Formats: sequence, C-alpha cells, structure tokens
Amino acid sequence: MKQLDWYFDFISPFAYLQSEMLHQLQGVSQITYRPVLFAGLLNHWDNKGPAEIAPKRQWTFEHCVWLAHKHGIPLRMLPEHPFNPLPLLRLCLALGSTQAVVQRLFRFVWRDGHIPAQTEHWQALLDELQVTPAMLDDAAVKEALKRNGELAIAARVFGVPTAVVDGRCFGGLMVQTCCKLICKATPSSHRQNWQLRKACLMVSNAR
Repeated sequence: MKQLDWYFDFISPFAYLQSEMLHQLQGVSQITYRPVLFAGLLNHWDNKGPAEIAPKRQWTFEHCVWLAHKHGIPLRMLPEHPFNPLPLLRLCLALGSTQAVVQRLFRFVWRDGHIPAQTEHWQALLDELQVTPAMLDDAAVKEALKRNGELAIAARVFGVPTAVVDGRCFGGLMVQTCCKLICKATPSSHRQNWQLRKACLMVSNAR
C-alpha cells in the first residue's frame, strides 16, 4: 500500500473532478491533501494557466463538462473565472485539510457555483463550518500554505491536480490509471508492467 500526496487548488475544475474520484484509487493507504496556490506554481515555473490562453480556456471548460457528464459528476459554471482562491485555500488549511473539508469546499465552488467574492454565499459557508474571518488570517495558516507551495516545487509539481507517489508526479486525471499500476506493482509483476508504467511516467513528466 502506498501513501499519496495530492496537490490541488480550488480554482481548477480538473481538481474538483478528481476529488470526486480519489476514493476509487486502489493500493493507496493514505492521502495527504495539500492545498496549494496554482498561480504560485505558474509563477515559479514561468508558465501560463489555461485561463490565460483563449483557445485552451475554451477547451478546458468544454472538456471538463464532457468529463463531468461521463463520470456522472455535477458541474456548474462560475460567475467568473479565474477567481481568487486564497480564502478557500486558507479555509481548507484552517480546518485541517481533511477529505471531508476538501470535498465540501470543492462542491461549494464547482457543484453549487459559488466563489468567495459572493459575500452572502461565502459568509453562509463560514457560518456552516463555524469559522471566523480572523481564523483565515492566522499566521500559521498562511505559513502552512507557503510550506505546501515549497513542498510542491521541491517535488517538481507544476500544475494541479498532481498526485505524488514514491517521488513521481502524476498530473490530471491520469492518476486514476497510472497510480493504480505503481501502487499495485509487485516484484513478480514489475517487468510485465514496466513498459506501461514507463509510458505513464513519460506522459506525466511531459504534462
């Protein structure tokens, strides 16, 4: 059984879709949820996000709608995108970044169609989770988010969602396939699975 670090940002519809499917992963004993600022990764690696490239932006949302329909996952478009995800990232960390918290916050955005800038909806979420705005400004919360960014960069993570298993990065929804091969590999099956595993790693590293 393997341990998995999952790097994500609530700004990503792909991360939302994967959050709804992580429970299907086989061979994983523990998932550590690591919220990270996607914009920080883009800045570090001198990269651009899908929203900054018009054709890619359109393709991204069309593809996500198709994936959501394929997997039976509710998906609602937002009043604006990109949006500032910092309040959500800090809220997640303030509440311990548990699976339940991660799921609730992703669904607040991509199932219910809300963002933190919508004051009424945001306050209702804070009230539901019994969180005060002051808790989001806590120095420890800000430091934890910074630390997650440093860990992501050290692991060579450059996009979200990314799963890290045994020092290998698996990006996007390919985690469902490639991680299964890595996690279930045994000495006797190592050679048999190596070519397919290698192909997965090559795709992951080229993402």
